[in-house]
Amino acid sequence: MKHARFAITILSLFFLSTFANAQYTVHKMINVGYTYQNQSFGELGGKLLFLKNDDVIYRLGASALMGSANSQFAIMPKISADVLLNFEKNVDFTHSYYFLIGAEGTNKYVAPKIGVTLFGILDLAGGYAFPIGDSGINGKELKGLNVNFTLNIPTVFIHDMFN
Repeated sequence: MKHARFAITILSLFFLSTFANAQYTVHKMINVGYTYQNQSFGELGGKLLFLKNDDVIYRLGASALMGSANSQFAIMPKISADVLLNFEKNVDFTHSYYFLIGAEGTNKYVAPKIGVTLFGILDLAGGYAFPIGDSGINGKELKGLNVNFTLNIPTVFIHDMFN
């Protein structure tokens, strides 16, 4: 539990210091996805995307991981923080993809991750999960390889679709 608090503190300080000197536009997104962490989980939640320019983008999210562990349904809360990077200037096509660096944490594990994202909407990321506290869920240990496939849907898109 000490490691989780330390990781959350470091991430919070990083994001707060970054936002202290700049004006960012905030966009809300709904995310749905798949997470593999020694078993399969569906994911549903929300994210905030902080944008000043399109070279470096920050995202913070909260979601629920839902799946079956040892034939019992389980739900875990998850928080995530990502930085999307693309330093190509004045070239629209290369801004279609970003490199993703981030971390996610639940009440059972913390996982740094790297990956790619297409327009910040479709993410593919992987990392390694480190267990915290009682890391098992229904007798299944959650550590090791972590893979995420996520669709981030901007709420503006949903609003425009129904109007």
